[in-house]
Amino acid sequence: MFVVRHTGKTGCLLLAVMLLLAPLSQAQANPRYAAIVLDADSGEVLHASSADAARYPASLTKMMTLYLLFEAMDKGLMRLDTAMPVSAHAASMPQTNISLKKGERLRVRDAIPALVVRSANDAAVVVAEALGGTESEFARIMTAKARSMKMTATRFRNASGLPDNAQASTARDLAILSLRLMKDFPQHYHYFSTASFSYRGKTYHSHNRMVKNYAGVDGMKTGYIRASGFNVATSAVRGERRLIGVVMGGNTAQSRDAQMAKLLDSGFEQATRFAKASGKAAPVGKLLVSTEPVRQVVRAEPATRPPAVLQRATLPVKQTLSVQQALPVGDLGWAVQIGSFRVPEQARDRASDAARRLDNIDVIQVAVNEVNISNRTLFRARLVGMHKEQAKSACQRLSRQGMDCLVVKTSGS
Repeated sequence: MFVVRHTGKTGCLLLAVMLLLAPLSQAQANPRYAAIVLDADSGEVLHASSADAARYPASLTKMMTLYLLFEAMDKGLMRLDTAMPVSAHAASMPQTNISLKKGERLRVRDAIPALVVRSANDAAVVVAEALGGTESEFARIMTAKARSMKMTATRFRNASGLPDNAQASTARDLAILSLRLMKDFPQHYHYFSTASFSYRGKTYHSHNRMVKNYAGVDGMKTGYIRASGFNVATSAVRGERRLIGVVMGGNTAQSRDAQMAKLLDSGFEQATRFAKASGKAAPVGKLLVSTEPVRQVVRAEPATRPPAVLQRATLPVKQTLSVQQALPVGDLGWAVQIGSFRVPEQARDRASDAARRLDNIDVIQVAVNEVNISNRTLFRARLVGMHKEQAKSACQRLSRQGMDCLVVKTSGS
């Protein structure tokens, strides 16, 4: 207990500063606490506290499980209607779960909200076994994917985040994962703002109250086990700026959320000052994220073992056009539009992924075109230089693999 005996404006100011800093110092005094806030576009780290200290990720682990599921969907290896078998191991997972039974099947379209909203451990194992054959094999794939993303301090031992002394990550690594989920799968990001979902007549509500209680938050994930405390990864947008924050080790869900709100407020203020400054102030650091594709090695598996579907090699893109390069005209003036994105690199990567799926088309050209829509600059990802029927066929193939697309006329536009 302490007493402040200052009077006048100076004393009031000192007291106000002390009260403002008290929650932060209390959070930092917590030995399980760690946090990071970064600018999603520039990668600038706006705040870091024990960001590289090893922590238990708890159910933030499921973000990697979802990443690999989204990746399999984009490769055409899984679809929303794919029904995945429930093993005895999956059915044995403790709460939190959705009460799956051995012998049942769980569709991908139900597994995704089960992981995001309910944080269902049984659903996580179903996904792991469907993609990796066994949960332990899937955990090895998870760790390899983490290494490819420069999540150098992360080790996964299971797909759910249930207690395991060898499973560890850091606030910085989980921020990298959050960023990659958004940038690599913008078409799937909306799942992380899901407030509730119903399965077999029962409705489940999200534990993530940040989406509802903080203006601008549009997703990510919470997690808790006794060893970790209360964790949360959050993405929030204000104006044209998006921040990603990770808070780990909260004593309660409420104190964790309050700390995240405080860090986001401070981060937005700091980011605004950076933008207004004629000479940008030095940030805390720069987040390094690998964007190189990972080529999985195909291994021979026993005939009795389910295939590890994430180990298939990717196909090369045959030709790439630079941004703003002229589009073909005449009979070849048709294109398949894959989507519109905020940055050209994201558009190019998305179009390149689509091109890899169409490996039997003789020449595939990837184009990224800048457009202005409602005072916003966007970049359209397209596969160009096709005949009309060829474009229709390509779009149909991509649609069957779960990739949204649109056939458009490019000549004369």
